[in-house]
Amino acid sequence: MAETEEAVTQAADRRAAARAERRAARLAKQITAFARSHGGGAEGQIAYIGEVGTRIVLVGENGEWGDLVAPTYDIARSAVERSGITVHETFDGDLAAKVRTGRYEWSRMAGIQIGGPANT
Repeated sequence: MAETEEAVTQAADRRAAARAERRAARLAKQITAFARSHGGGAEGQIAYIGEVGTRIVLVGENGEWGDLVAPTYDIARSAVERSGITVHETFDGDLAAKVRTGRYEWSRMAGIQIGGPANT
């Protein structure tokens, strides 16, 4: 009986590992596509955001930015390693200076902070 339970547990672990591998591969593909479409390269930062998962913030060579959410830190780390981008420990200094914000971001920030346009 114990052997059967162990076999079931091992099979479930293998399925979970395969799912994580596929998710990391999909994220790496998205990161690579982002880098290619924003000047041929990108840099990023990984931040744990609680039970929701882990956020991967990307900054392209042209200053455009975006983010992705991975279900776990390990999947996020695997995805950025596969994509080959430079990863920063924190989002400050050099990385933050590369971000280029546009009219949309400024209007959203103003709308949230000082009663600007509605967020609808």
